[in-house]
Amino acid sequence: MLGVMASKLLARVRRLLPPLLRRHRMALLTAPAVFAALLLFWAVLGGTDADYVLYKDATKPVEDRVADLLGRMTLAEKIGQMTQIERLVATPDVLRDNFIGSLLSGGGSVPRKGATAKEWQDMVDGFQRACMSTRLAIPMIYGIDAVHGQNNVYGATIFPHNVGLGATRDPYLVKRIGEATALEVRATGIQYAFAPCIA
Repeated sequence: MLGVMASKLLARVRRLLPPLLRRHRMALLTAPAVFAALLLFWAVLGGTDADYVLYKDATKPVEDRVADLLGRMTLAEKIGQMTQIERLVATPDVLRDNFIGSLLSGGGSVPRKGATAKEWQDMVDGFQRACMSTRLAIPMIYGIDAVHGQNNVYGATIFPHNVGLGATRDPYLVKRIGEATALEVRATGIQYAFAPCIA
């Protein structure tokens, strides 16, 4: 009984299918193209979610961004981010290959003797580009010993050492010197000064 019903149904489909195909030929021919266009549209718009990176979203809470970034980092990347190296041994390759998180220019650590603020900016920018070219594009922190002004930069203001400033017993003067030093440090592209020393 079931076999007879299936045979009749199959015969009916065979009889109705050719006129249906003729009538809807255009729809049948355009359906794959429409489907492909929808698939492409979905891939383009859908790709934005795949490209979204929480830790780069400045509108999100810092705690969430940090957790997201740490979850993406390898052990080598975490170690590199906790490492500060002296500028004398830094190259773009060293920074990139070791995921270095911080650089330091200690006393006398200069790009070249008599380097201008522009040369410092170019050097710091080059190091920063190397750090930003890594998989997670984490910027580095550059620090400098500017303990009596931006003394490593040719033409910068030089102030007395901290012991001399302390001897003045003038906190307002020391604050103003700190502000002037900060401006000159920032003008070289450096974000972090190991100064002033309060002793």
